[in-house]
Amino acid sequence: MDNEAHFFAIVSRMKYIERWALMRNARAENLSEHSLEVSMIAHALCTIANVRYGRTLDASRAAVVGLYHDASEIITGDMPTPVKYRNERLRGAYKEVENEAEKELLATLPDDLRPAFEDVFSTWAGDADDAYLHELVKAADKLSAYIKCLEEESSGNAEFRTAATSTLAALEKMRVTHPEVGDFMDEFLPSYGRTLDELL
Repeated sequence: MDNEAHFFAIVSRMKYIERWALMRNARAENLSEHSLEVSMIAHALCTIANVRYGRTLDASRAAVVGLYHDASEIITGDMPTPVKYRNERLRGAYKEVENEAEKELLATLPDDLRPAFEDVFSTWAGDADDAYLHELVKAADKLSAYIKCLEEESSGNAEFRTAATSTLAALEKMRVTHPEVGDFMDEFLPSYGRTLDELL
């Protein structure tokens, strides 16, 4: 049918994309779960930035950018971090593949809706606030990865030890320039790994 638009049917396949493919997982994590967590953390980081540090960030926009931040992986699959960042040539090539996958995905939207979604997928930042917002989405992505490492380690899985160390080091660098990241780490990270009875 001429008026069929496949975008959301494709996006719904995020639940089939497993992350951490090179690692033994105590519990598998799919892209849909990860994207939701990044969305919530990005929203929280922007809210902290606004409430505590005088920013005027659009926390709702951050949540939506977080939801779609890895959508290209529906087409490309999840490229393991050690491979993706092995060298600049590989990183650049993979970025091109990601960009092409995003274009292919956006092309499945009706013409009148596409510009709104292109704005969400775009890494171009129109102003300083939007640039900072995108940095916080990246920080949320790192925090989500670190939370996964903590959960795996608390399950007795030592496979994630190196990933936890390197991800924490990256987050410690981020907290220097992004105080809301430090606030999230100090106030919210300690609760992960506790039982529901302990949390409530």
